[in-house]
Amino acid sequence: MTQSMYPRSPKVLLGGIAHLGRLIDKIRLRHAGKIQDYNYLTVGFDQYLIDFLGIDAQAFEQRVLAGGTDDDLLAWVQSNGRPSTPDRVEQWSRLLLAAKPKDEEANKRYQSRLQDIASKRCVPMSALPAVTTWADAIDLDEERM
Repeated sequence: MTQSMYPRSPKVLLGGIAHLGRLIDKIRLRHAGKIQDYNYLTVGFDQYLIDFLGIDAQAFEQRVLAGGTDDDLLAWVQSNGRPSTPDRVEQWSRLLLAAKPKDEEANKRYQSRLQDIASKRCVPMSALPAVTTWADAIDLDEERM
């Protein structure tokens, strides 16, 4: 997979919302057959975002596939989701982007992901940039770091 095939970083905000642009990209790329190996809609950041927004995942997926700009899709989210304030959106986005492994099991998955990244780059883990958040691990894996 080339860098141009990666969805946006979860750090890119759309309407102040972290990960929303990435989810839009994942839906588009997935249905174009370009990212079959990605977790999709029902787990991880996707699920946290859908829950926060209070939208139906399948309805959003269909709306994205129907076309439109990021602003069109943001307007759909705002019309069909749970009402929120700018402060609440900012706080949620900040917490999502600062999220770290919460327990030993999550830390094992995190370390395994870093090991996979190091293996793909043919370097020891110690050669990778120091990262501690899931968002940084995504960016590292997708060659933005």
